[in-house]
Amino acid sequence: MRSSNDQAADDRGQVGIGTLVVFIAMVLVAAIAAGVLINTAGFLQSSSQATGQGASDATSNRLQVVSVTGLDLDNDAVGVVDIIVKHGPGANDVDLETTTVQWIGPSGSFYQLAAGGANGNPDGRFTVETVQDDDGSNPVLNDQEDRLKLRLELGSDESVVTGGQPFGSELGEGESATVRITTASGSRTTTEVLVPETISGTSAVRL
Repeated sequence: MRSSNDQAADDRGQVGIGTLVVFIAMVLVAAIAAGVLINTAGFLQSSSQATGQGASDATSNRLQVVSVTGLDLDNDAVGVVDIIVKHGPGANDVDLETTTVQWIGPSGSFYQLAAGGANGNPDGRFTVETVQDDDGSNPVLNDQEDRLKLRLELGSDESVVTGGQPFGSELGEGESATVRITTASGSRTTTEVLVPETISGTSAVRL
């Protein structure tokens, strides 16, 4: 015959084991939850860093337009547009062969890729020529002193720009267009092009 004291001792042992099992289960759940939170935090941090870097590149890796000149002035219209560019202060290296140019003019909107750049089916192709480049980095702008020239050819006549591919139509006297240059990082530079009211008798005009 068991005493009441022995039975009480057995009951306390069973309660202790049950509490231990619950405690271990809670620890395991907490550990799993902590692992998930750590992984999620790491993923979010990586994503935020990538997003921040992308936004920084799009803001800082900008081109600056130094000058825009119109050439090939047959029939009182501009057939070639030269855009001299440099990279903005604090910008990283900018490869002009990975940039795109959008031309919005009287005859429509046209997209162009560099003549030696990516494959595709653009409306035209521009060339990149050296104006000033001490270390021979063309088509990459890697120094604040670098000056490279984008040459765009307008019209459907036989090309006069070696390696280029013409697009659209020539820009007549008094006509204007918008040029948007977008780098690989997404940074966009916009410039307005305006042909003077009279260009007859000149070999080149500032646009």
